[in-house]
Amino acid sequence: HDPPKYWTIHGLWPDRAEDCNRTWHFNVTEIKDLMSDMRHYWPDVLHSSLNRTQFWKHEWEKHGTCAATLEVLNSQKKYFGKAIELYQHVDLNGCLLKAGIKPSSSYYKMTAIKEALTRFYGVTPKIQCLPPEEGEKAQTIGQIEFCFTKELQLVNCTVPEGGSNPVQAHLKLGTSELSVCNDTLPTYYPSEVQ
Repeated sequence: HDPPKYWTIHGLWPDRAEDCNRTWHFNVTEIKDLMSDMRHYWPDVLHSSLNRTQFWKHEWEKHGTCAATLEVLNSQKKYFGKAIELYQHVDLNGCLLKAGIKPSSSYYKMTAIKEALTRFYGVTPKIQCLPPEEGEKAQTIGQIEFCFTKELQLVNCTVPEGGSNPVQAHLKLGTSELSVCNDTLPTYYPSEVQ
């Protein structure tokens, strides 16, 4: 219901690590003072459940416990708090607007979106799309991934040697698959995805 009309956080994911510490369970009370920011910037846009914390629990158990090997992310409060801080620092919503890229019923060129982001940030993010529906010609922008060093400085997102990481290259969004956008297809940036 009422999906947000702005970019939200999916997660903060360390490379080459998953399910690091199964015994370190999610405890929502540790992030209680982040709750209003969490609900705003990090909502579960796929499952509008009464228990909003399922998504955060999943992100913590799968990715946060791995990220916690870095001192700056070594607790739930630090992990979620730092992710929100990075999100606000990146300010994707503001950047796209400044570049004149906003939800529209007309199409964009993927290269134009990439160039605007690269110009603004000085690094290349990874842009993921839903492929065209049957009989359609345009892909739909679905997720924009920024990459950081262990010091949490922005860096280019590059495809690792030996092919892409299947976990990050293909992400299920509802029933559809997100994959790296095609530079040659017209690109739809809707205000909401049905």
